[in-house]
Amino acid sequence: MNAERTTAGEPMQDDWTEAPGNGARAAHFPELHNERGGEAAGDIKLDAILDVPVTVSMEIGRARISIRNLLQLNQGSVVELDRLAGEPMDVLVNGTLVAQGEVVVVNDKFGIRLTDIISPAERVKRLRG
Repeated sequence: MNAERTTAGEPMQDDWTEAPGNGARAAHFPELHNERGGEAAGDIKLDAILDVPVTVSMEIGRARISIRNLLQLNQGSVVELDRLAGEPMDVLVNGTLVAQGEVVVVNDKFGIRLTDIISPAERVKRLRG
């Protein structure tokens, strides 16, 4: 079965062949070519995603407690976190660790001064392990 379509005025041919054994058909498509012509295939265009919102959060620590202890919390209760005082905070983007930093106060508002950026290779390593 051959299906013919046109893309940007040029005919395009899809070839379908029977896959051996199970009756399924394998699709064969022509190579894609850059229609703009001026850009190299390896160029990255970020313009399309620059306005996509992401959630940035800072985490000073975590605690694991039972529901019984959670229900007993009230105003003035102290929850011990898994971090030591002075340790850097984690900066997460959409839940993924991307940096670490320290708390600063600017014009009576909290902020974070980044002290370490997590490399893309390290982020991938943390996801796998």
